[in-house]
Amino acid sequence: MAVYDKKTGFNRAIHNIENSPFRTKFERDADELQGHMGIGCISDNEPQPLLVRSHLGNFSITTVGKINNMDSLVELSFRNGCTHFLEQSGGSVNPTEMVASLINQKASMVEGIQYAQDLIEGSMTILILTPSGLVAARDKVGRTPLVIGKKEDGYCVSFESHAYINLGYETEKELGPGEIVQVTPDGYEVLKDPQEKMRICSFLWVYYGYPTSTYQGVNVEEMRYQCGKRLAIRDQEAARADLAAGVPDSGTAAAIGYANQSGVPVMRPFIKYTPTWPRSFMPAHQSQRNLIARMKLIPVHGLIKGKSLLMIDDSIVRGTQLRETTEFLYNNGAREVHIRPACPPLIFGCKYLNFSRSKSEMDLITRRIIAKREGSRVDEERLADYADPDSANYRELLEEIRSELNFTSLKYLRLDDLKASIPFDPCKLCTYCWDGKE
Repeated sequence: MAVYDKKTGFNRAIHNIENSPFRTKFERDADELQGHMGIGCISDNEPQPLLVRSHLGNFSITTVGKINNMDSLVELSFRNGCTHFLEQSGGSVNPTEMVASLINQKASMVEGIQYAQDLIEGSMTILILTPSGLVAARDKVGRTPLVIGKKEDGYCVSFESHAYINLGYETEKELGPGEIVQVTPDGYEVLKDPQEKMRICSFLWVYYGYPTSTYQGVNVEEMRYQCGKRLAIRDQEAARADLAAGVPDSGTAAAIGYANQSGVPVMRPFIKYTPTWPRSFMPAHQSQRNLIARMKLIPVHGLIKGKSLLMIDDSIVRGTQLRETTEFLYNNGAREVHIRPACPPLIFGCKYLNFSRSKSEMDLITRRIIAKREGSRVDEERLADYADPDSANYRELLEEIRSELNFTSLKYLRLDDLKASIPFDPCKLCTYCWDGKE
């Protein structure tokens, strides 16, 4: 968190919340930090917000995005007069400091933001705290959202629209792609108009979005109901299951949609216990994530033993956790475990957002199996065929995944059904991770 006070200037507090709730780490800071404006973030990758002093003045900055050309940007910054970088994250330059460095290479904040977004390969949404207000800039093609909230005595800016609801704010404006605004306690001013081209990440609705959030007028929970409904419409094996269940938490809404459409009762054959680790992707090491995911699930034996279970998860990435969940159900007496991911197979590693800790596309179970079938140098045309739900390669890929992970059956949501579940212009959705199309 960083705050600004007219008398004392900027102040900041940063804590590691990998193994504890946000509130317990920042309780004391909330009392001690003084100011009438502030920004904050929860970052999985690097410490932020940062405090910066430059020819543009003093400011604090936080970002959401991904920089794929960091090395070339570092070299450019050195050539343009930047002498050093202070913030290191995992041995690399802190991406937020790099954004600040690029902004500071221009004569104004708006010019600097545009310069940074034009140079960055990936995506970048930016929030800057200055003595005169907040400067908010949505990613150039809107891959991530940015929303202004309003209440009687002030304004706020948030990545998630749900974040400010219980604080008394109502949504005032969702920024368009590349739009830049300045926000003060009294209102906001558009500093740069939005552009037409948009590629908002559709995986926000599938997994990362909080259920009460809304992006481009489409609520996350409602979209997930639709995914489950469309899964059920195409599923001829639904009648075999005794119950449908969501793999908590992000599979739950899709399971409800599936059950409402199919008539298969929705139940909870296991309960997720999360007093310390709210999300199992938080730890840095995969082995630790797997252990935590396993420890979190407590079985309800009466709903598992002798039953045919239809489990709906948001997606399958590596497959490790879902395989262990399936073994957990078999070990507790399940007769069958049918798996229905509420999105298509993930075949392409995301180039645009840091939403995955995957270091390589070979982390994806789909790509490991494709490499085993095709060799390591498979071309884009071949990958596109594996992504086509009507192709033989697609069907064989699913069968190998099913066999490797020990599912009774496996059927994914089709991409055309996923797009239909988001009542928004499909040409403005990014679906790269499923079909490789930019």
